[in-house]
Amino acid sequence: MRSTFMGLETARRGMFTQQSALYTTGHNISNANTPGYTRQRINFAQTTPYPSIGMNRPQLPGQMGTGVEAGTVQRIRESFLDLQYRTETTKMGYYGAMSESLTKMEEIMNEPSENGLHSTLEKFWNALQDLSGHTENTGARDVVAATGQMVADTLNYYYNSLSRVQEDIGNQVDVKVDEINAIVAQINHLNKQIASVEPHGYLPNDLYDERDLLVDSLSQLVNVKVTNVVPNTYGDAKPMAAGLYNIEIVQKDGKSYNPPINLISVTKGSGIVGTNKLELEKSEETGLVTELKIGSASLTQFETLSGELSSLINSYGYKANGSAKGAYPEMLEKLNRMTAAFAKEFNEIHKNGYALGSDTISGLDFFQFDEENPAQSIKVNQVLLDDSSKIAAAAEKGGASGDNKNAQLLADLRKKSFSDYTSLSDDEKSKLNGSLDSYYSGIIGRLGVDSQSAQKDLKNSAVLADSVDRNRQSVSAVSLDEEMTNMIKFQHAYNASARNITVVDEMLDKIINGMGAVGR
Repeated sequence: MRSTFMGLETARRGMFTQQSALYTTGHNISNANTPGYTRQRINFAQTTPYPSIGMNRPQLPGQMGTGVEAGTVQRIRESFLDLQYRTETTKMGYYGAMSESLTKMEEIMNEPSENGLHSTLEKFWNALQDLSGHTENTGARDVVAATGQMVADTLNYYYNSLSRVQEDIGNQVDVKVDEINAIVAQINHLNKQIASVEPHGYLPNDLYDERDLLVDSLSQLVNVKVTNVVPNTYGDAKPMAAGLYNIEIVQKDGKSYNPPINLISVTKGSGIVGTNKLELEKSEETGLVTELKIGSASLTQFETLSGELSSLINSYGYKANGSAKGAYPEMLEKLNRMTAAFAKEFNEIHKNGYALGSDTISGLDFFQFDEENPAQSIKVNQVLLDDSSKIAAAAEKGGASGDNKNAQLLADLRKKSFSDYTSLSDDEKSKLNGSLDSYYSGIIGRLGVDSQSAQKDLKNSAVLADSVDRNRQSVSAVSLDEEMTNMIKFQHAYNASARNITVVDEMLDKIINGMGAVGR
């Protein structure tokens, strides 16, 4: 026979369970605007029916339900959407940093504009043409010297400005490495906290949210693969426990390195093994990145990485097979190569000419520069700036005012192919193509294409990341309308359970106080 008070216990369980659901609903509402919060729900479960199976069980028509209990408090989250989102944020981090770096480079080069190198060179060539028509004119000579210095100043500005931005990007690389190490340390700390809770049969949902938010931030900086690991000896952990995060750096195509490179190592046998710190090695000579150390592992093929850190390294520059790679080192190298070739050939022509009224070959360099950094150091020979009559415009001895052949040769250098330069070695010629104007136009054109490509890829990855995040939010975010509906539903269920207790109490009152009093 069933207990007389069985109905009270069933109703009490209903009240307590609905009360727990109301508390969880309140928690959801309170965190509706908390970044990274995932809505939670109570998983209702029926309690064991009465009677249980046994030889001494009461003879009832069938088992009767004994009420409800709060089984687990579960996060509503889709891991596949997390994976998609982190993949897109990695791309977004890479293209965002690359787009910013190339945009800064475009702003420095400032082409096409009246103040760019192309316009300044145009003024210089025009000044040389004027000189070839008026070799005796002091004003024309002064303009050639002045516009030549303008060309040198523009190249100096480009080189110094690009170098300063490159240095700033290098500082950003160091900051991002520190940021990655800090995030990894926080995730590892959360792993330890979660490992102290899950074995007791609880689900630390708020710790899960905090950890996932940090992983989202980490995925923007570097491409990572997250593996949930539940250790073999993990106490009374529930089947839906998320376990501990093993975080591995992977290549931009998602494949693991061989051997795998872990930021946080977790195994089924030992649990948390530890973390590996990122360290950046730079060349003492050039300052370029030479190696990225992760624990005992090292990476030198930076083009296989993805994320914001990879983009900054590719912009700042790194050593590969003994040569400098990266957007800024390559641009500086192109400017140096172009400047050295132009200045050498211009000097070669100028030295073989004659100054105004001179019987001796000039022998003066028009441009002076340091072989190590031509674009940074190029300037017009101070002798020519002080006395423009020494500009070698004539090709014949005597430097007659009507002799403009050398000036014309200098002006024609504009159209001359690098392959025809007499001052360059074959190795130098092999690294250049076309004329000075076409080569520089090619540099600017390539920069524009790379910048537009990075901006387009950034826009595409941002759209995809936003789309995936909307899908993720539709699953995990708190809907106040839904929570208010749940609140009313749980409130009515709680009130009904309380009313049930009242009814059972009235029944018991009749049994206790009303039965056995017949005939009094």
